[in-house]
Amino acid sequence: MFWRGMLGYLPANIAQGIVGLLAIVTFTRLLTPEEYGAYAIGFSAMSLCHTLCFTWMEAAMARFYAREEQSGRLADHFATLYRCWLGAALVFPAVAGVALWAWPTHSTVKTAVTAGLASILVRSLAKLAQERRRAAGDVRAAALLDVAQTVGGFAIGAGLIVVGLKGAGPIAGLGAIAAVCLVFTLPTELRSLKGGRFDPAQARAYAAYGMPVAASLILALALATTDRFLLGAYLNEAAVGVYHAGYSLANRTLDVLFIWLGMAGGPAMVMALERGGGPALEEAAREQGSVMVAITLPAAVGLALVARPLADVMVGPALRAGAAQVTPWIAASAFLAGMTTYFLHQAFTLARRTPLLLAAMAIPAAANVALNTALIPRFGLNGALWATAASYGLGAAASFALGRRALALPFPTSALARAGVASLAMAIAVGRVPAFGGILELGLKAGVGVLVYGALAAALDVGGLRARGLRAMAVLRPGVAT
Repeated sequence: MFWRGMLGYLPANIAQGIVGLLAIVTFTRLLTPEEYGAYAIGFSAMSLCHTLCFTWMEAAMARFYAREEQSGRLADHFATLYRCWLGAALVFPAVAGVALWAWPTHSTVKTAVTAGLASILVRSLAKLAQERRRAAGDVRAAALLDVAQTVGGFAIGAGLIVVGLKGAGPIAGLGAIAAVCLVFTLPTELRSLKGGRFDPAQARAYAAYGMPVAASLILALALATTDRFLLGAYLNEAAVGVYHAGYSLANRTLDVLFIWLGMAGGPAMVMALERGGGPALEEAAREQGSVMVAITLPAAVGLALVARPLADVMVGPALRAGAAQVTPWIAASAFLAGMTTYFLHQAFTLARRTPLLLAAMAIPAAANVALNTALIPRFGLNGALWATAASYGLGAAASFALGRRALALPFPTSALARAGVASLAMAIAVGRVPAFGGILELGLKAGVGVLVYGALAAALDVGGLRARGLRAMAVLRPGVAT
């Protein structure tokens, strides 16, 4: 299931990668640094509120689908979760409206935040539909829904900037495309409720599992977004825009890889545990951890190595120099964050020990607030970068230590060591390429990096990818089981 998912979700993640880079190119040129900073704050507020109110249902949809399917209670599963969504959807607009009315900030930021909060209901409903398809192994439908929202959100968002919505435009575009997708997906979701009934005991079990997951994601988002709010408070929106441009350049690139691997790996590990028990789970976890390290570690090192020419090509002139400064630090942070979220945190969700997950995230989130508060007033942008990298390192260590108490997943030590050696050799080779700037330097350094890492990864068999690559190719042949 893992390799089938990787291949099936590949088009969606290629689309995410391309659109993510196009968004940086487009939005950093259409928006001023202040407007781009307002967009960053609005997007962060939308993500925080969505996670706080609705993500626990999405997590329960994904985690309990296989169990309820085996017990023949899928209709009740859907009916219970969608009734919970309806209850939250009735309360959310009133609370959000009061909060917006009371928030003392200027109109540019408030408009962007308003667009984000207005998008949450349709985005959460579309996300529930996507999680149902992903949990069911319907890779094609889940991937298609993802591609439609990614491409459509970017196109509509760019158009809304042009017509005058400025920093609110990209966020409003995400809500608009989610509403369009619901026109096609909602009838199927409503049919899935047929014959189902709301089960209060089921709802309590889902909440007991999902709310700590949502709370831990709130802490993860706080870890990822606190620096923007504090930069805006201590400095200005322009500083937020510079930081967000570099952050997006590094984090978005790596996040696409981790989301791709996580979309395939999460359901595969759940299925392995539910159907094959501990031995099957151990094999699946070892495979997925090794593949994840083999792919994402060189990507993070590569981003740090090409930060300057990448910013020259991708980022608008007003934000370019600052983005190049931000990118290497965020590349390191994004690698630590991705391994923590998409591998180490699986121990908590698979064991259904989500309160431990909450504890694991509280440690780096608290450290991030403290470090940013201490370092930004004294060191400015550099202080935010140092605080972010240190906090994610602490988070990875805390998640590893606490995860062993929930479920001892095999850690890909061999893959990490071999990928580290290959990445070091890549860094030495790329470092010898002259820094003459622009797309030519970017292309030359990227080509050298791919060739050197690829050759050494094959020679060292990083993550056992030679054998696993043959298995992946077998997935393409009809009738081959995975």
